[in-house]
Amino acid sequence: MNIAVVVVILVSAQSGKTEVIVEKEVMYEPVELPDAVSFAGEKMPLERFYVKEALDRELLSNAYFHSQTIRYIKLVPRYFPIIEPILKEHGIPDDFKYLAVAESGLDPRAISPARAAGFWQLMEGTAKDYGLEINSEVDERYHIEKATHVACEYIKKAYEKFGNWTMVAAAYNRGMTGVNRQVVRQKEDDYYDLLITTETARYVYRIVALKLILENPEKYKFFIPEEDKYQIIPTKKVEIKGSVANFADYAIQHGVNYKVLKDFNPWLRENELTYSGRKRYWVEIPEL
Repeated sequence: MNIAVVVVILVSAQSGKTEVIVEKEVMYEPVELPDAVSFAGEKMPLERFYVKEALDRELLSNAYFHSQTIRYIKLVPRYFPIIEPILKEHGIPDDFKYLAVAESGLDPRAISPARAAGFWQLMEGTAKDYGLEINSEVDERYHIEKATHVACEYIKKAYEKFGNWTMVAAAYNRGMTGVNRQVVRQKEDDYYDLLITTETARYVYRIVALKLILENPEKYKFFIPEEDKYQIIPTKKVEIKGSVANFADYAIQHGVNYKVLKDFNPWLRENELTYSGRKRYWVEIPEL
């Protein structure tokens, strides 16, 4: 156990006196690794020292990244109830909801330097291949439900290729082609024994670390009252039945302002929407 003592020294400009204030001790402890860990029902081989140490690294990183991890804990009640039934509908293990935390930090508006976007950090080409609409007015990668369905389809396709969920998670990060290239080159199909890029090598460990913390925050010294967590805000779905010339006017007509409308519908990328009649759109209007 490491103990840090915070000392604050105050010097008065008028009297020249020095006052020393010793704050209470701050104790830092290593995280306690479970005896057994699994991802999507697949056992993590902690008996291998390098696996155990890699998980320890990610647990330490997330357990002591307090501001970020606290935010994740607060966001879970708002977003997990949306994605959990979709994962179940597609037959995807529930643990893949933690992949969304690793990908976007549960931020529906997240965008990476590589231009992957939304809750599931979908690249434009992949999103279009799986049927999402992306143009100057609409980007459905920012639509949580639709993007989750696409992520599930990709995950199922990856499972058909690799046959185990751990490799599927790695492929979500690196791409199926990138992972398969290393499998063939190294004649190794076990994620934990595969030499791969640093980001992907840490990826599954990070997901599992997030799972452990978010399943049992108190074990890792996160005590967040239920009333401080972000709950689902009730909304109603309103169908858009024609072109919208100005979403500011549209928002006012539905009892909200432009900012609120866009906050709840980040997939609307412009102030207008051209309606062709070939596709139906619904917006979420919060019941404030």
